Amino acid sequence: MKVPFDSHSFWGAQSPLSTMVGGSLLILASSRFSFALVAAVSLLWVYCLTVLVIFAARSILPQKGMPGLFVFLSAIIGSLYLLLLSFFSPLLVLDTFFFLILSPVCLIASGLLERIWPENGSAKLNLETVLVSSFSEAAVLGLLILALSLVREPIGFAELSLPGGAQGIAAFFSPEEEGFFPVRIAASSAGALILLGYGITLFKRLRGQYLHGEEH
Repeated sequence: MKVPFDSHSFWGAQSPLSTMVGGSLLILASSRFSFALVAAVSLLWVYCLTVLVIFAARSILPQKGMPGLFVFLSAIIGSLYLLLLSFFSPLLVLDTFFFLILSPVCLIASGLLERIWPENGSAKLNLETVLVSSFSEAAVLGLLILALSLVREPIGFAELSLPGGAQGIAAFFSPEEEGFFPVRIAASSAGALILLGYGITLFKRLRGQYLHGEEH
C-alpha cells in the first residue's frame, strides 16, 4: 500500500526536517556518535513503548484529559530508559541526560499520539499500524541524528566513539597522524547549525523532486 505524501515519515508533513520537530535533539545529540546512538535508541524506546501501553490500556483510558495523560506516560517511559541506562553507565547518563529528556517532548510535539487516538476515541486502533507509524517516525529522527554525528565527531574530534568504557564512551577510531587536525567548529552547536542548514536545503530540493515525481 502506497503511503500518502503528507503522512510519509521522511518526506511528509511530520518529517523532522520539514517541521523542525526534534531540531534541538538533533543538534545536541549529534556531537558524538555514542551520544547519537543512545538518543536514537531512546526515541525508539519512548515512541514504541508509549503507543504499546496506550494500545494495551485503551479500554480503560478516559476520554477526557488524554493530552495530559500522554505527557505523563511518555515522561514515565523516558525516565525508565534513563534508569536502565544508568545501570549500564552512570557517566553516560550524566553526559546525555540533558538531551535524552527531550525524547518524550519530541513524541508529544510530533502529534503522533493525537493522530492514533482521536479526540472522540471512535477510531479503532490497529496495533500493526500504530507500531509502524511510531517506529518509522522515531527511526527517521534517530537516523538523522546518527548521520549528522558521523560527520561532526570525526571532523570535530578526529575520532569515533561508542557507548561504554570507564568514561561512558570509548573511542575506537582515532588517527595517529599528527598532521590531522580536527575542525572543532564541527563539534560545536554553531557547526551543527551550519551542517543542519545545508541538510535542510538539500532535503527541500530532494523533497520537491519527490513531490514532482508523485504528481506524475
